[in-house]
Amino acid sequence: MTSLGETIGAIRPVEPGPMAEARAHQDRLTKPSGSLGVLEDVAVRLAGIAGTCPPPLPSPAALAIFAADHGVHAQGVSPWPQEVTAQMVANFTAGGAVANVFAAEVGASVTVVDVGVAADLPPAPRLLARKVAYGTADLSQGPAMTPEQAGAALAVGIEIAGDLVGAGARCLVTGDMGIANTTASAALICAFTGRPAAGVTGRGTGVDDATYEHKIEIVRRGLRVNGITEAGAVPDGPDAALRVLAAVGGLEHAAIAGFVLGAAAARVPVILDGVIAGAAALVAGAIAPDAIGYCLAGHRSAEPGHAAALAHLGLDPLVDLRLRLGEGTGGLLAHPLVSAAARVMHEVATFDSAGVTDKGE
Repeated sequence: MTSLGETIGAIRPVEPGPMAEARAHQDRLTKPSGSLGVLEDVAVRLAGIAGTCPPPLPSPAALAIFAADHGVHAQGVSPWPQEVTAQMVANFTAGGAVANVFAAEVGASVTVVDVGVAADLPPAPRLLARKVAYGTADLSQGPAMTPEQAGAALAVGIEIAGDLVGAGARCLVTGDMGIANTTASAALICAFTGRPAAGVTGRGTGVDDATYEHKIEIVRRGLRVNGITEAGAVPDGPDAALRVLAAVGGLEHAAIAGFVLGAAAARVPVILDGVIAGAAALVAGAIAPDAIGYCLAGHRSAEPGHAAALAHLGLDPLVDLRLRLGEGTGGLLAHPLVSAAARVMHEVATFDSAGVTDKGE
């Protein structure tokens, strides 16, 4: 298994030369300059990721759903019972979840990874057993994980990214499952952005007003008991990032962060899903800032913390459908847009080749 240090060492900045070439090529295509908006930026980013122009098509895509439970569930932050995590894993492997339907629609494979479900899961097709622990401890009472657990979960994500790329995937999509994981996400986003808990904590799977206020206070308590200042962002660097990840993160956050790092090391684009992926990307970016150059924001979640995470990362979401499901659903829906952006670079004629008169200077 590739170590975290080796993975960090393999991550290079996206290449500016191919990005400049891609931008110039966009301006020669038979369309007004800039008329494809954000899709032109995506194509340029893909060229920088691959180190060549035009960039290779980002297909096939592979979705990895990392599943884990959270000790903070005991604080009543979610109306859903914890056993739903394990039940939804079974639903994913049976092909019955929204993520499965969206994956089939866009032609993506689905891999489900048990990195920390609080139950023993029976073997199933498409399920990988990589359990680091039976869920986390309660972050409102102390650290959610030991540093060793956080590191092991990071390694799982790196492993899965490498295996999927080795099997032929040319674009990775993040997915997650874990009851109460929006609480841990809010705590991570507070820690890495310096935003207050009230501004980044959302209603998750749907809570009433009283539970929502309680959830905000639990996030504040988790930061406080773990010695994290609510109003101050954690500095970049692997040591600080791992400390915060272990304190208030989840096993699936750690695995997704490793997944992002693994994608960057392999020079493959990774489409982020919603708030859980955004929180995990903050971790990955603090560990290895150049890794964010390999990320594309699939969508903007209805969870307020997601917008804060994307702003901190400097990423623009491709779609905004008010989704708040998770599972990788928003990332999957964005994949055809990413593919279309790359295909334009290969197949749209230039003014010269098509014999079309440019507007001139």
